[in-house]
Amino acid sequence: MTDLAPALTGTPSFVISPDDDRRDYHRLRRRVFVDEQALFTGDDRDEADDDPRTVVLVARDSGGTVLGGVRLGPAGPGPDIGWWNGGRLVVDPAVRGTRGIGPALIRAACAHAESAGALRFDATVQHRWEAMFGRLGWQRVRRTVVAGRPHTRMRWPIRRLHDLAAAAKSPLGDLVHGLAPAGWAGDDGAPVPGSDLIAACDAILPSMVERDPEWAGWCAVLVNVNDLAAMGAAPVGLLNAVAGRDAAFVARVLTGLRRAAQAYGVPVLGGHTQLGVPAALSATALGRAAHPVPGGGGRPGHRIRLTADLGGRWRPGYQGRQWDSTSRRSPAELQEMTGFVGAARPAAAKDVSMAGIAGTLGMLAEASGCGAILDVAAVPRPAAATAGDWLTCFPGFAMLTAGELRAAPSGPAVTAGCGELVAGQGVQLRWPDGELTPAIGGGVTGLGTATS
Repeated sequence: MTDLAPALTGTPSFVISPDDDRRDYHRLRRRVFVDEQALFTGDDRDEADDDPRTVVLVARDSGGTVLGGVRLGPAGPGPDIGWWNGGRLVVDPAVRGTRGIGPALIRAACAHAESAGALRFDATVQHRWEAMFGRLGWQRVRRTVVAGRPHTRMRWPIRRLHDLAAAAKSPLGDLVHGLAPAGWAGDDGAPVPGSDLIAACDAILPSMVERDPEWAGWCAVLVNVNDLAAMGAAPVGLLNAVAGRDAAFVARVLTGLRRAAQAYGVPVLGGHTQLGVPAALSATALGRAAHPVPGGGGRPGHRIRLTADLGGRWRPGYQGRQWDSTSRRSPAELQEMTGFVGAARPAAAKDVSMAGIAGTLGMLAEASGCGAILDVAAVPRPAAATAGDWLTCFPGFAMLTAGELRAAPSGPAVTAGCGELVAGQGVQLRWPDGELTPAIGGGVTGLGTATS
């Protein structure tokens, strides 16, 4: 990363990169914070400097001299839950205020924190630098004191959860206005009038079908069975429509679909195939539920729980976006997980969709006519997934439920309470220090409250 003006005209005046040596950075910190500003006596190092997860970014000139630096990393000694702190921002007094080094380091730190999966990024800054942070988009949280000097707690607004939900779901309200059945707006499936049948329908991204046809076929079954499962329905059959450039390609799609149908114990009843056209795949599943579980049955005060299969790994080619917890599970394990909601009978349930955990919780809350708080540290999460990735990915099998649960088997999936429904709208993240940060500001889909 560079300051842009010199970069556009020739050799940049400095380059920002991670620093593993850190000796020059520590010497500069001591010169500024101990000798010049007298904020500390003798040394300014603390426990964050000894944390192996701490990252140091430095700005170097063309000769390799350190002109400034900043450190950042997870807050506190426990697991990284997506809460990061930045600090010890320092610029050599000889170039301070002349090259834009400080703002460039701040921007680089924000980008690094977000890429590492942070969902909250705080910094405590001296009062005189508050305006600079504000110009860069940071928000003031509160006044505080560090080393006996007045400081300001600042926060970088991370919009990852909001932006994903908006991109994935926000157009739905206008697109399907008047089509959703009364009482089931925003649900994963729809009851068939006059019967105990539930119908669900999903399409797979054409780019995914083209890129990974067997996996696309598997997912066409997976997402539909999960949709039925969220409403407490047991699958009884599936129809599919598949298209592709030739028979060999379509056969690969159907191979994945056939494997998944066998694993989930759902018969393929029929479908439609078209050749000589761009790749496309959709499926419709039917299930039976004596007592359908709505997505909009939650009320303020209801406890939110996540039931998720943490086994597996990131799907190759979809790092941070698709967690494959299902393709290596046995049919018995898959069918026990998908039967969980029907047996547990919560007040409301949603299958975690492409809007991620936070976005799906926002959909449940919206349909229930309320808001939600998600306890970030309590969300069950695989060790291989950052908080940011886990709350925004498609997790294979994960169900959000509201209200009390009956005792029910869930196979290899784990269940944990991780929030509650509250009056209002949108989703907030709650952190171990009690702070609430906005995740999603209002309704996710625009479909509104489900009313019977």
